[in-house]
Amino acid sequence: MIDKLEFLLALAREKNFGKAAEQCGVSQPTLSAGIKQLEDSLGVMLVQRSSRFLGLTAEGERVLDWARRIVGDARAMRQEVQALRRGLVGHLKIAAIPTALAMVSALTTPYRAKHPEVRFTILSRTSVEVLAMLENLEVDAGLSYIDNEPLGKVRSVPLYAEQYRLLTSADSPLGDRDTVTWAEVGRIPLCLLTPDMQNRRIINRLLREAGAEPEPTLESNSMIVLFSHVRTGRWATVMPEKLADTLGLTERLRSIPIIEPDAVHSIGLIVPNREPMTPLTAALVAEAKLLAAAGTAS
Repeated sequence: MIDKLEFLLALAREKNFGKAAEQCGVSQPTLSAGIKQLEDSLGVMLVQRSSRFLGLTAEGERVLDWARRIVGDARAMRQEVQALRRGLVGHLKIAAIPTALAMVSALTTPYRAKHPEVRFTILSRTSVEVLAMLENLEVDAGLSYIDNEPLGKVRSVPLYAEQYRLLTSADSPLGDRDTVTWAEVGRIPLCLLTPDMQNRRIINRLLREAGAEPEPTLESNSMIVLFSHVRTGRWATVMPEKLADTLGLTERLRSIPIIEPDAVHSIGLIVPNREPMTPLTAALVAEAKLLAAAGTAS
């Protein structure tokens, strides 16, 4: 039963029988047969079919909710039994918004020191994608905003406050200032994250509240792309203070606090609201709490 529920999860994610089969490491006929056996055992149609995947039926959506719960619990059970025998061993997957990627090492480094047999995969995703991947059991945890948009059924551990800076060269407009306002920032050309990023939505709102309409001269879904442009001395961007400090400032590059208003948003670790928690995830939550308590991330 568990393997067939895994098939359903993969099909719901990929929305394609071939890709779902590839994700599960089986042939397409095997996956299709497994879904059909699941339907037969439950006595309902789960998948709308023609020559391709058309979506889940209403019954399929409900079974999908149960599949997430059952498969998540089964994985937690296997991890816990394994941990009792060998300690923490396995693969921890974390999805983080681009502005929080620099913070991931503050969690993974002490984690690995305590549990050297655990491997990590770190993915850069939008806040919406982070939540979707958690729900679909594609990742174990995420780093995202926890105070700006609805999170749904997750647990969160606040890590640090995101404060904003204008990054620009010293000889550029506003480059000689100790502070700038959002209204002033709105009057200069900027390179910003793409609109699907929550950081961009936050900046858009702050600029509009200050009377400016965001019209960036360059957009990217990568903070590294933005930073590399700003380093040339011919571009400016708005970036979280902690990320700017992590990437490093050059002699010609300035990080200037943006005030009026002093905007602050909370970044935290988010994990599925599941009990019992998987041992790998529980150990990550423990590291997040230590990090927050120590004030390292503040």
